[in-house]
Amino acid sequence: MQTNTILLILLALLLSLSIVYFQYLYKSQDSRNRKAFFFVVRFFSLFSLFLLLINPTIEQTLIEYNKPVLGVLIDNSSSIKFLNQTDTVRSVVHKIESNKALRTKFDIQYVAFGEDVRVQDSLRFNEHQTDISKGLQAIQNLYQSPNGAVVLLSDGNQTSGIDYEFTNPKKPVFPIIIGDTTRYQDLSIRQINVNAYSYVQNKFPVEVMLIYKGNTPVTRRFTIYQQGKSVYTQNVRFTPSKKSVTINPHLTARKEGFHFYTASVQPIENEKNVQNNSKKFSVEVISEQTKIVIVSSISHPDLGLLKKSLETNKQRSVEIVLIDELKNQINDCQFVVLYQPNNKFKDLLTSIKTQNLNYLLISGAATDWNFINQQQLGFSKQAIHQTENYSADFNASFLPFLQKDIGFKNFPPLKDQFGEVLISREHQQLLSQNVLGISSQQPLIATLEQNNQKTAVIFGEGIWKWRATSYLMNNSFHDFDEFIGSLAQYLASNKKRNRLDVRAAAVYPANLPIHLSAYYTDENYQFDKRASLLCTLVNEENKAIKKIPFSLVNDTFQLVLEDLPSGNYTYNVGVEGQQIQKRGSFSVIASRIEEQFHNANSDKLTRFANATGGKAYLSSEIDRLINELNSDATLVTTQKSTLKEQHLIDFKWLLALILLLLTIEWFVRKYYGKI
Repeated sequence: MQTNTILLILLALLLSLSIVYFQYLYKSQDSRNRKAFFFVVRFFSLFSLFLLLINPTIEQTLIEYNKPVLGVLIDNSSSIKFLNQTDTVRSVVHKIESNKALRTKFDIQYVAFGEDVRVQDSLRFNEHQTDISKGLQAIQNLYQSPNGAVVLLSDGNQTSGIDYEFTNPKKPVFPIIIGDTTRYQDLSIRQINVNAYSYVQNKFPVEVMLIYKGNTPVTRRFTIYQQGKSVYTQNVRFTPSKKSVTINPHLTARKEGFHFYTASVQPIENEKNVQNNSKKFSVEVISEQTKIVIVSSISHPDLGLLKKSLETNKQRSVEIVLIDELKNQINDCQFVVLYQPNNKFKDLLTSIKTQNLNYLLISGAATDWNFINQQQLGFSKQAIHQTENYSADFNASFLPFLQKDIGFKNFPPLKDQFGEVLISREHQQLLSQNVLGISSQQPLIATLEQNNQKTAVIFGEGIWKWRATSYLMNNSFHDFDEFIGSLAQYLASNKKRNRLDVRAAAVYPANLPIHLSAYYTDENYQFDKRASLLCTLVNEENKAIKKIPFSLVNDTFQLVLEDLPSGNYTYNVGVEGQQIQKRGSFSVIASRIEEQFHNANSDKLTRFANATGGKAYLSSEIDRLINELNSDATLVTTQKSTLKEQHLIDFKWLLALILLLLTIEWFVRKYYGKI
């Protein structure tokens, strides 16, 4: 409290005493008790009134005690049940819950994870996939204080999401290894890389990675089957020093359509886990080759990246041309990439409009938006001469082509000029902009269609960083190149637009929900949410028929199929009251991804624990972990002091006290005839 305020309060005290003295003590004829009563009542009412006028600031120190947060992440996937470890997990959780010292020291939060994350209420161990990174991220987002630790109950076998070894937890992680840590001899197909598309009568490459776990040399036969017939075979030898072999067969695409294959490696004698000895994959065979021309106004790393990524499919031919050197290269191409266009692109855009050619436009810091806005392309940007970094939010309802979320939100931001994007044509957003963690409805990647012309726009430069990040996340360029390939396939297609489009994958693993999406428009090609869509599903083996209606979700119709047995299926989606139908097919493969592992990945969990400053424990060592957490001097309750300032005038009870004192004085004076 300031000196001036203290002096004013002292002055108010003296003034109140003086006034009351002359009113009730000086030459007063009242009795002694009555004088004292009136003196006290009037003094406190006057002094309180003066205090309100002075309105001093009252300071109060609030002390808050924060316990360290102990996040307990529990693997709720079906792999725990497959390994017969459900009782072990429940026992470990019970020991943590029942330890009084642990509850006293920590704020314990329980989170169960599988393919999704939820607050642990009951453990069913029925999740179809394991995403450990998603559980770690949930703990990080919910409890951001660095004061704490994470206990991870898992077998360490991740089947989806970002590799948890590439996450960067802000707290030490203490894995409790669930499952058998004994190492068995095992031969598995770790990964299959194949282009989504090929062309009739061309050979397409397949990359198959085989992994051997064992200490003795073995030779086994690797085979690829199509419709039960062998189309490729090779003997593969493994040794203790050669535990990984990559096979690169080339298969022939003989006719148009979807083709399904099974890659299989002969099991080792007495091999315990044979489910990971085979994998299925598919290829869509199309009938023509794609030529793409990239036209740029500047040199940029994105150009080489696009060429390299597009040409991972050998049936694409990509040429990079500077705008000043452009002649007639676009005459026989399927679509054009316009990289950071300026006014030099005027003639090129005129040719594109004349030929009704599909194109991809990529903007950035060097883009001339004033020029683009004048071209009436169906989109514009009110750009200013200032750049902004835009991260990505994935739109699961995007329908023009099939695209999964490959971790777009974890990619580095793209750079573009700051401003509002306006799109005047019918369009869909694959990705929307996110600035500093704030989502918006502004597009980052969008597609437009009009008069049978397709356009895609990427609002930002720096996409070369996305491919590098995708490799760091997955140890492969496959996901990113598949994304670029899908975008290219969409732009290269000149098929007339249908009023009803259905999006479905060619292959689905068993025991996972199967998602089908449909998009239906009226005769003016405007989305018609009033329509009723029905899917007729036929199992090709037993001819069983199911009829399931679609549900309207935002601006698409969605259908989720669960518990379909493995096999081949055909579907027919129709619109009630319309002679409009869409047919297709897909296969459900008997792949129980959570049953591919017969023991815990203890080595990986141990490496991860050491990298975060934690330590890995066996499930039988839970008591030891609890004791070490209780005795850890770095995990302590923190004290936080907050200085709170409040003005006296905010104390409403003081005004009520003044009114009460004055009222009492008035009634007493009235009673004694003083009024």
